[in-house]
Amino acid sequence: MNEERLRELLEGLRSGERSVDQVLDRLRASPDEEDLGYAVLDHHRTLRRGHPEVVFGSGKTAEQVAHILERIHARGENAMATRVAPDKADRILQVLPDATFHETARVLTWRAQPVDARGRGPIAVVTAGTSDQAVAEEAAVVAEEFGNTVIRITDVGVAGLHRLVHRLDRLRAATVLIVVAGMEGALPSVVAGLVDRPVIAVPTSVGYGASFGGLAALLGMLNACAAGVTVVNIDNGFGAAYAATLINQD
Repeated sequence: MNEERLRELLEGLRSGERSVDQVLDRLRASPDEEDLGYAVLDHHRTLRRGHPEVVFGSGKTAEQVAHILERIHARGENAMATRVAPDKADRILQVLPDATFHETARVLTWRAQPVDARGRGPIAVVTAGTSDQAVAEEAAVVAEEFGNTVIRITDVGVAGLHRLVHRLDRLRAATVLIVVAGMEGALPSVVAGLVDRPVIAVPTSVGYGASFGGLAALLGMLNACAAGVTVVNIDNGFGAAYAATLINQD
């Protein structure tokens, strides 16, 4: 249940279209949990947090992901799963042909209703290199599904700062910036020194051996000298998009 559906329920009570018992029966399910045996769905999350539960696809079978998405979609909510491998997505799409798989992002979406624009301004998703694109696209797709306009700025890492400087107008047009980088993770600090907006830094696991699977980038971002940088976990494009959405939407 979301705010709109709750309002409709209460308006029905006021107009006499619904009885008190009918409204009570519907509200008794809130907090609204659905036990599938292998998962307990939180259908109350939209009303509580503004967005429905999102499925983490890694570690779940295709059948489990498809079933969870079906149950979310059946409640009139837009359903989404992250970290879905292409072969798993193929099996899910056989069951849910109306869903959409965003291959680079590894995100599967299935809309039950249109996505309304809700942001105060655009979110910029900035990548240091092409190798960071999968994580950046996860952030971009999730942000768009949450009602944000997204500006994509790609391959502007510190190895060629002129590329970043040439895109300053686009950077400064954003309300929030998600900056995705691997290797030494220097880009978020540079970006934060050029804009007066919140910067959410996403370290990626891209890099040679001494990058330690993204740990070097994570520590570099945590030690950024520019103020206003917030850091999420390694490869966590979803978490960055969620945080940016909370900042960007009233």
